[in-house]
Amino acid sequence: MIKSPLDGRGARTNASGRYERFAREAFDDGWSEEDIQKLETIVTPEAAKTIISRNTSPDISFDQSINPYRGCEHGCVYCYARPNHAYVGLSPGLDFETKLFVKANAAELLEKEFSKPHYKPKTIMLGGVTDIYQPIERGYAITRSILEVMERWRHPVALITKSQLVMRDIDILARLAERGLAKAAISVTTMDRRISRVMEPRAAAPHRRIETIRALAQAGVPTTVMVAPIVPAINDSEIEAILEECAKAGASAAGYVVLRLPLEIKDLFQDWLHARFPDRATRVMALVRQMRNGRDYDPSWGKRQKGEGPYARLIADRFARALRKLGLDKPRLPLDHTQFRRPIEVTGQADLFAELVPQQRVAVVREEGALFDGDGSL
Repeated sequence: MIKSPLDGRGARTNASGRYERFAREAFDDGWSEEDIQKLETIVTPEAAKTIISRNTSPDISFDQSINPYRGCEHGCVYCYARPNHAYVGLSPGLDFETKLFVKANAAELLEKEFSKPHYKPKTIMLGGVTDIYQPIERGYAITRSILEVMERWRHPVALITKSQLVMRDIDILARLAERGLAKAAISVTTMDRRISRVMEPRAAAPHRRIETIRALAQAGVPTTVMVAPIVPAINDSEIEAILEECAKAGASAAGYVVLRLPLEIKDLFQDWLHARFPDRATRVMALVRQMRNGRDYDPSWGKRQKGEGPYARLIADRFARALRKLGLDKPRLPLDHTQFRRPIEVTGQADLFAELVPQQRVAVVREEGALFDGDGSL
């Protein structure tokens, strides 16, 4: 039985975006809410003009990314992508998780980008903003079509998700990984099902994410666990337990990000916090501000991901100690950028070295002086 139209959603409000002329505000008009129906998800296809996004942020480990969807049905209340919905006149609140946009021509645009004469391959991250395997991917399969392009062109690719749906594409990822062309990261925020259910209402349950790490690792896909975000007084006590479970499942590396509250997210999160954890809301925000020099958020490079101050240093020390103990502190292997080549259907000519194993192909390409640079780090 639906008790509220907000059941199964992350945000509690649908406040207007920061660029709107008028603000919307809910109020009690005295009518019963018995007839209120569950919020529907509306998906709008859009014809994107470009598909590869590029950034120069010094604290992000990739400079190229693809995000096939805008908005995310997972409804994670802390999602730093929420403010982007204000650019299209929609709310970073409930609109972000119920009014979604799909880049239907993503694979076509990627083929065109790769076909450019002067294109040089660098690792492309899939899902640096919204989740590439959110529920609507089951029907649209845009992410899979992108991976198919990556495989045809032998292009290095990394991805991050908190969805078990990535297991559908293990066939492609395993073949790419065998050539040193793919790696994955799985976000694990908590092992507590109750916390996960209210903080990430439509994402995979914690134990499903562990199963996903295990499946990827067994298929030979190098897999990183991202403990993100670490929320003081909510999931920070679980750092060691999360890393231990993920290491047992086969994760080979790990990273973390502390809670970020830019723009509209600070109000959305605090509203959620008082509704879901009223007993510790004050404590949570006090610790957040302690890591942000007294503010709700500090966007400075080098600080926005990890925070600063005693509490931030404590988290960093605990994380580093756990990595050493579990063997998750080894250097991450870069992906191979030397195998990129135009498929037969594009060039009309067969690749003379198509059947060589990756190591043999690399040797030939280097000998001919066509080696491309790039570190491919996650």
